[in-house]
Amino acid sequence: MMSFFEANIWPLRNKLYRLAYSWTKDKAAAQDAVQEVLSKAWERRLSLQNMDNPTGWMVKCLKTESLKHFKHVKKMQFGDVEDSIVTPQETEDYSVYLSRALAFLQNLPEKQRDVFHLREIEGLTYEEIAEFLCLPLEQVKVNLHRARKKLKAHLMNYHHEKPKR
Repeated sequence: MMSFFEANIWPLRNKLYRLAYSWTKDKAAAQDAVQEVLSKAWERRLSLQNMDNPTGWMVKCLKTESLKHFKHVKKMQFGDVEDSIVTPQETEDYSVYLSRALAFLQNLPEKQRDVFHLREIEGLTYEEIAEFLCLPLEQVKVNLHRARKKLKAHLMNYHHEKPKR
């Protein structure tokens, strides 16, 4: 007979690794984060059995562990950026725009923020998000729609408020 950990937690390791790698873009950091989360899960295996959403708990722990990677290297990966000539003004405008967007996203309700991040940043499918967060598929779609709508309104409002130079 398999234990709760073997049946429910251990099978998540590959998905957790892919998620951590998508966040860190570093194989070693992703492996370290997954190892740390599995270690924490093992220590809390009895309490995990009683949780409504142990997978969600694992993903939140993984997110925390993955963020530690950025604290150590003190950088943030934005993906590949094409070489182009950008004026200092454009760089400043983009930086302010991006900062406002990221700050706004942090103030979204937790479900909307998590769904938006997993879909738009991590590129997970609706089904994968529903599985990770233990939400019905329709709830994932609703939360993503609401987050996108709020972000769009916020950025449009900022665009109209921005002083012309």
